[in-house]
Amino acid sequence: MKRLFIATLLALTTFTAWAQQPVLATQGDTINYYIGLINGLQMGQMIQGQKEIMPGIPSQYDIVKQGFINGLNGDSTLSIDDLSAYLQTTFEALQARQAEEAIAREKEFLAKNGKRKGVVTTASGLQYEVLKKVKDKKAPRPAATDTVKVHYEGKLLDGTVFDSSYERGEPIEFPLTGVIKGWTEGLQLMPVGSKYRFYIPYSLAYGERGMGESIPPYSTLIFIVELLEVK
Repeated sequence: MKRLFIATLLALTTFTAWAQQPVLATQGDTINYYIGLINGLQMGQMIQGQKEIMPGIPSQYDIVKQGFINGLNGDSTLSIDDLSAYLQTTFEALQARQAEEAIAREKEFLAKNGKRKGVVTTASGLQYEVLKKVKDKKAPRPAATDTVKVHYEGKLLDGTVFDSSYERGEPIEFPLTGVIKGWTEGLQLMPVGSKYRFYIPYSLAYGERGMGESIPPYSTLIFIVELLEVK
């Protein structure tokens, strides 16, 4: 709901019809204008690039603008409490629907993927396949308390790459105690020098909340991981 209100407030502070410099004749004029301006700039930075006003509902500039104008004029038979209750209930319903759809997509994908040759499913639900084997049977494998050095690429189910050390041109080091459960489990299966592909259910990834703008809630993640070193 917080995202909805931020998006709405930004839309209300950026109407092109109002994008003009007022006459600031007194110190009071300047203070009032600057308070409005700084709030608009801050809200703009917070939701820059956001396309949805609610989950699955695109922002519609003209309709939001008209609603704001009607509100300024007091032209509504509904109270603020009525409007807020409707928006809150609708937001929760849309969130629940998106969650159900995402969970169903994951279930279908993992069921099919788990039947492919070479894909192994662990007791936790993590799936993996070996892309590059290591012949040395004595090659070390990390423990849950170790720090590892890896190259990796992370994708969503639709193929969107949300993170890649390959694109940055350098591997990354991190302790296995500080990453998602799917990584902590999966990396312990890998000998140094190997390359795996992991299919990580949302419950072993970023769960119901997701991570930032790049990983939505209930996201199944696909990682290619190359284990370079155990420290």
